[in-house]
Amino acid sequence: MAALREARSPIARLRSAHAGYPPVMTTEHLPRHCSPRTEDYPTVRIVAAREAQLMRTLGRAVTILSAAGVPFAVGGDCAVYARGGPPAEYQVTIIASDEHLTEARTALAAGGMRSIASSRLGSRQVVGGDLRVILLYPAGTTGTGEGLLARAETMRIGQIWAPVLSGTDLMIDKLRRLGSHRCDFVPMLPVARALREQVDWPTVAGATADLPCARAFLGLLDDLAVTGSLEGRP
Repeated sequence: MAALREARSPIARLRSAHAGYPPVMTTEHLPRHCSPRTEDYPTVRIVAAREAQLMRTLGRAVTILSAAGVPFAVGGDCAVYARGGPPAEYQVTIIASDEHLTEARTALAAGGMRSIASSRLGSRQVVGGDLRVILLYPAGTTGTGEGLLARAETMRIGQIWAPVLSGTDLMIDKLRRLGSHRCDFVPMLPVARALREQVDWPTVAGATADLPCARAFLGLLDDLAVTGSLEGRP
């Protein structure tokens, strides 16, 4: 019976089919199909709860920094959301000047958030609940840096009002993060469409002219009539 089972096994049939031919590589371990995890496909309720938690963390950080008199602006995906883009999901990004970065972290820690080490140059991190608040100074972003906070506009984000980075600075920052190892245009398209009327596209093109991936993405936007004609584009 053991010999019969062996003869009927997939490995045995593969060996039989290649009889008389040069040996082929086989494995006794057939591939297993793993069931998808619940966290891979979050429900609408889970996504909504995550967004609400992120907005609470953002509101808490904005309230603390405003009360402490620390100059700052909201950046990252929360700023994109404030300007009509897709909801933020993972973290809060706060931009503060270099001389106020430590003061901002101290104020957030005094407000009950936990300070943690950061591996990213020019940044500090604190944790509110299980969400991170990333503190950056302008040189730590990939935007134009100079005058970044001065160009921010006070806007409503959820239930709060806060200074938010300009659409042009946000787009430059996102484009300058593209590279040969990270060049996914899919999440960038809805952001560009949402911010299209708030972005100075020739300025973006000039600030990212040295980046092949950014030039390719801007060319795609031009072809899709998202940016209009990019006059002055290299």
